Amino acid sequence: MVQHASFIFILDSDANEITAVARFAEPLALTSVFPYLPEMIRSFGIEQNDVAKWAGITSAVFSLSQSVTAVPWGRASDRFGRKPTIIVGLISTMFFFCVWGISTSLPMAITVRAILGSGNGNVGIIRTMVAEMVPEKELQPRAFSIMPLIWSVGSIFGPAFGGFFARPADRFPTVFGDSWFFKAYPFALPNFIAAVFFFISVTTATLFLKETLESKRHKPDWGLLMGERITRSFRRSHSHHHHHAGARRTSFVDGEATAPLVPHKTPPTHPVEDNKTLEAPSMREVFTAQTSINLLCYTFLALHSVAFDQVLPVFLNYPKQEHTPENTNLPFQFSGGFGLDSGRIGTIFTIYGITCGVIQFFVFPPLCNYFGVLRCFRACAFTFPIVYILAPYVVLFESTAGRYTALLIVMFVKACAVIIGFPCMTILLTNSASSLRILGTLNGFATMFSGFGRAFGPAVAGAAFSWGVARGYVITAYWFLALTAIIGAIPIYMLVDYDALTQTPDISDDEEESVSDEGYASDGSVVASGSGNVTSNETAPLLSAKNGVPGYDSVSTSRS
Repeated sequence: MVQHASFIFILDSDANEITAVARFAEPLALTSVFPYLPEMIRSFGIEQNDVAKWAGITSAVFSLSQSVTAVPWGRASDRFGRKPTIIVGLISTMFFFCVWGISTSLPMAITVRAILGSGNGNVGIIRTMVAEMVPEKELQPRAFSIMPLIWSVGSIFGPAFGGFFARPADRFPTVFGDSWFFKAYPFALPNFIAAVFFFISVTTATLFLKETLESKRHKPDWGLLMGERITRSFRRSHSHHHHHAGARRTSFVDGEATAPLVPHKTPPTHPVEDNKTLEAPSMREVFTAQTSINLLCYTFLALHSVAFDQVLPVFLNYPKQEHTPENTNLPFQFSGGFGLDSGRIGTIFTIYGITCGVIQFFVFPPLCNYFGVLRCFRACAFTFPIVYILAPYVVLFESTAGRYTALLIVMFVKACAVIIGFPCMTILLTNSASSLRILGTLNGFATMFSGFGRAFGPAVAGAAFSWGVARGYVITAYWFLALTAIIGAIPIYMLVDYDALTQTPDISDDEEESVSDEGYASDGSVVASGSGNVTSNETAPLLSAKNGVPGYDSVSTSRS
């Protein structure tokens, strides 16, 4: 009953809902670029065969800039709080997305993408917030699937309006045909629409998002006070009609957990130190053997997965080619794409996003609970090379229906692998941390290293695609990704799945009583330590997961 109630708490808590709203604008805006990026690059005067190379470079500078600034953003969130850092990142991204939409040259576009990457470190920070809210291991598959689910939902709408509203003067001549602005800046409208969603995210985060950093969470927040005033009348009305429910369940945003689900908050054993007196986590604390292996695996996963998503729209946009004995020598030499415009590419990516959302919410949590995080991640690592090797061969089907069916099958399998793989990787990385205190820095490094992968992968894959199609080998980029995925799968077999932020194996009730001398209270709750790893009895139910949870006893491993 407690586990069932806790799952409801994870899904229905105001904190997760508001964090999701704050996160929604970013995937929506970032994925809206995919359908029209090849056309945008061609509009700068770039030759067709070079589009993939420059699309990869454009993506690479974004990821490289994001990786360089990820650790400073993570440390800023450890020092100043998660909430203000997230808001600053959202505002920066909102402004420069509008500038990106009015780019008139390739150098300008690349520069703006670099600024976009450096101005936002929210990926790692929001991941840290989720970990701070939900350190209980059996709840992590559901909790860590919420943010990727938001990405999936954003990726449904992003490509749809990105492809639909690009070139509005040509697509909707009766409405925008006389607009000099949209003739001069044909890719501005999707970005202006994305800016509206960013504004909603900024407003929601300012008014309703609760700080999760321990040293900042109890300090006054003018944004929350203003949000409280705005919603007071609605809450009074709700309280009048649902008096009994309101008495039992109060807002998580106000810092109160749901009464029937989580015990009342008790003061920590030691006062929480002010953030100024807490030392920053040392590199030795952050880079343990397991965190280092996890970071390496995460980097390779980001490298080949993001590179595939970057090359795919270029592949779909590349002109169709009739395969003859003169230009085709199977199984390696053949070329050609689908010859699709931005609108149709947007439709395909929308179908892809819907598939990802269904997998994320309905398939991943039960699958992960049954087989375990580590086993699921290893299965995904085995799947990626197969997908990449087979992907270019879909153009060999003679019928249109055959080509599209094969394409959608490949994209579906890839969606399964990436949607299961990334949350599993996040859980493994989070559980390899020695304490909640280092999560901001650790996730900053995760964003940094994965950013290097996201930069290197699209740049090299794009160059390989351009080089290959010029010589009749469209497989070049995809087989490079397959080789990368195989290499990246090797260190996965050195990973272990620790208990959530405890770095110890699951223990029985009798054994639990005997460890109170090592930082655990006799009731099983974690007390403050001299290192600053402060937790309170409030987290007792979250850190005492037992081996009886289905699906985890087979992979839960202690430190050797």
